[in-house]
Amino acid sequence: MKHIPMRTCVTCRVCKPKSEFLRIVKQADGAIIVDLTGRADGRGAYVCKSAECVEQTAKKKSLNRAFKCNIDPEVYVKIKECLNG
Repeated sequence: MKHIPMRTCVTCRVCKPKSEFLRIVKQADGAIIVDLTGRADGRGAYVCKSAECVEQTAKKKSLNRAFKCNIDPEVYVKIKECLNG
């Protein structure tokens, strides 16, 4: 049986297989990007691929806690765009 990596959403705290999440990465230079490959270098945080959870992430500022820094509101807009398109 193949091992399936499990991850936890930073907002709703639900544990699911890694493939069911969007990965957000804080790179070494401090840039925050949406990692669609799941392999980008840097500190990763996971958010459910649901509109409700992405909305709550922006509202609760979950990524600010996960990355221990202030996140530009534009990052949340980029996350929503990746979810929709």
